[in-house]
Amino acid sequence: MHNDIEYLRETIKISHASRAAGNHPFGALLIGPGGDILIRSGNTHATDKGVGHAEMNVAREASLRHAPEYLAKCTLVTSVEPCCMCSGGAYWAGIGTVVYGLTERRLAELTGDNPENLTMDMPCHKVFDAGQRKVEVRGPYPELEAEIVAAHEGFW
Repeated sequence: MHNDIEYLRETIKISHASRAAGNHPFGALLIGPGGDILIRSGNTHATDKGVGHAEMNVAREASLRHAPEYLAKCTLVTSVEPCCMCSGGAYWAGIGTVVYGLTERRLAELTGDNPENLTMDMPCHKVFDAGQRKVEVRGPYPELEAEIVAAHEGFW
């Protein structure tokens, strides 16, 4: 079984591939209860503009494939902290745990006022804390910051 760092490194690979495909540099995975990678997604900005965040793509696909009772035992792993939209998507899909590498606040420092990523200062734990169901959150992982930031350098 992998650990959070290994899964996060997979999301970093996805973020580079997403960027190479003309999308924003973000990646996400859904990990099953046994540690298998069930779903992978990068950002899909080139086709859907602002709403195709990697995490939302994973949450949407997860909700189509699996029951909430199963998803409660799954983990969404993402290179960057999910925004409020993606946190809501993970919550409504029923995903039980979220792991992220870089904070949304740090992302805002990278993107500035770029109109393609007007970040909101809303940490994911605040979104989850507002819900009626518990979502475990692990992150950030400062030891991966340089690797995550590398996918964003020169992009914004």
